[in-house]
Amino acid sequence: MDRDDAWALLCEFTASEGLRKHGLAVEATMRHFAGRAGADEDLWAIVGLLHDFDYEQNPTVETHAFAGSRVLRERGWPEAIARAVESHSDHTGVPRESEMEKTLFAVDELAGFVTAVALVKPNKSVREVDVASVRKKMKDKAFARAVSREEIIAGAAALGVDLDDHIAAVIEAMKGAADVLGLTGT
Repeated sequence: MDRDDAWALLCEFTASEGLRKHGLAVEATMRHFAGRAGADEDLWAIVGLLHDFDYEQNPTVETHAFAGSRVLRERGWPEAIARAVESHSDHTGVPRESEMEKTLFAVDELAGFVTAVALVKPNKSVREVDVASVRKKMKDKAFARAVSREEIIAGAAALGVDLDDHIAAVIEAMKGAADVLGLTGT
């Protein structure tokens, strides 16, 4: 299974351009973090791309991530990918054990939040986003209210990193993929 297979699976289950772009943002971020950790960049990137592939069809806490991991196992994807998908959200109760699983949890909500911050910038560019602007928007509970600030904070803590440093790393990773994410600006 390779990146092309992962993209095909994401597209099979996800029609929404926004959800596909979220997968691409988490893919880029996971690749970045894998490189920093000396881990398998392709594996981590595929996990990032696929982590929410089932969400559009299974948006409830009773089904999301469980349905996706089941599909992955039925189709013969590696157990490490299925388990990471299953553990990426607190509602599943599946503990995050590997560094890849912890990183996926730590970047998922934050990548979505950075995207939201970029989209309210004057030029709609991730290149305009900095740590201060993310931290300011985190205080505004009405902004991107579906994004859990608690999970963003818990994710950085689970990795044992300073929250500002973590935000900066996610922004940097997303800047590198700005064109694919549609966040290069106007």
